[in-house]
Amino acid sequence: MGHHEKQSIVSIIGSVLVIGFYSLYVYRHYIQADMELLNDFQFWGKSFLLFIPVAIVVQIVIQILFAIANRIITQEDLPDVTDERDRLIELKCIRISHWIFILGFMLAMGSLAAGMKPYVMFLTLISAGFLASLASEIAKIIYYRRGA
Repeated sequence: MGHHEKQSIVSIIGSVLVIGFYSLYVYRHYIQADMELLNDFQFWGKSFLLFIPVAIVVQIVIQILFAIANRIITQEDLPDVTDERDRLIELKCIRISHWIFILGFMLAMGSLAAGMKPYVMFLTLISAGFLASLASEIAKIIYYRRGA
């Protein structure tokens, strides 16, 4: 298994853990005590604004720890060179991620247009972002295995 595949697997695990623990934290500390918060736009705004930097920082820490552990275990340096194949794979994965998020965004707006509660829109947006990230990393693994 190549370095890029390992890095994608670590990123998938990190994403699942971050969204899982953050969702559990928000549910236990806020929503469980007051279910009316689900319809409060201010609550959702604060939740999103807090989740974004938390997710970024945790992913950076996980990637740094992965690089250190990988260096210790394999005695290999991280690849310095990004070739055309790597760039092509990255572009393909960004395109996949983009379309999945746009579909999720349209579903979120459709839920509002259909008269559903506001929390359905926010949950759809969160899910779309998570699924887009997940699909991008899975696509990376597939493309690196196929060699394209």
